Amino acid sequence: MRNTRPLGFAAMAAAAALTLTACGGGGDAGGGSETGGGETGGSGESVRIGIKYDQPGLGFRDGEEYTGFDVDVATYVANELGYAEDQIEWVESPSANRENMLSNDQVDMIFATYSITDERDQTVDFAGPYFVAGQDLLVRADESSITGPADLEGKNLCSVTGSTSAQRVKDDQPGANLVEQPGYADCLTALESGQVDAVTTDDIILAGLASTDANQGKFKVVGNTFSEERYGVGLPQGSDQCEAVNEAITKMVDEGAWEEAVTANTEGADYSYNEELNPPEPEPCGE
Repeated sequence: MRNTRPLGFAAMAAAAALTLTACGGGGDAGGGSETGGGETGGSGESVRIGIKYDQPGLGFRDGEEYTGFDVDVATYVANELGYAEDQIEWVESPSANRENMLSNDQVDMIFATYSITDERDQTVDFAGPYFVAGQDLLVRADESSITGPADLEGKNLCSVTGSTSAQRVKDDQPGANLVEQPGYADCLTALESGQVDAVTTDDIILAGLASTDANQGKFKVVGNTFSEERYGVGLPQGSDQCEAVNEAITKMVDEGAWEEAVTANTEGADYSYNEELNPPEPEPCGE
């Protein structure tokens, strides 16, 4: 996958323009280096940031290159906290492991399409949100008959087995024929071949999938969301970093770097985010 980071992004992040590298050995949470542990960056310190490795346009690892909107937001925030890009350790943070990774001191913060919920708020702290996604539909580029969930009656709809997106379809659209696959790449293969009529998950995840070199021009995001998912920055419970992270997110929006990052990471997907909900204003910490 290509690196879609805007050329001027690092400068807008008010940090030295450094090549984005994985200085922590990828999924190795320790990496053998001294971590920041909630303090601001400095000589010999690093910050461990959890991301997805398998979500194009959001958090994606290709060799030693890390790209996506979550990566861009995380890099900006880390810069504002005092960490240069070569002080960031990227750590793979699968959805099922995120709470444990924060509780067990495997990461310092997580940017990984991490929706803020009351249940999660019992065990971890959140800064943000930095994006409000919504469940949406991805269809073939020439599809005109599906403009929202009401058009799914009798249609074949793909989602990932066990996902909240699949369950929501089962509950709200019983007339749709739900086809469950182990991953979204499988869903896109089925969509391209005509085996299914649409794919569903969060809109920006769909946009990221559609924006890859292999998929550009083949699909489009319908743009009719039917849920709200507030992506927050996961922090260990009791962290003192929430206010500083929120200030960094606000600055990123004000400087235009947030808009630039969204655009760069969804290019080619025929996607527009929900302007009524984005960019969001971070919520007060501790509430």
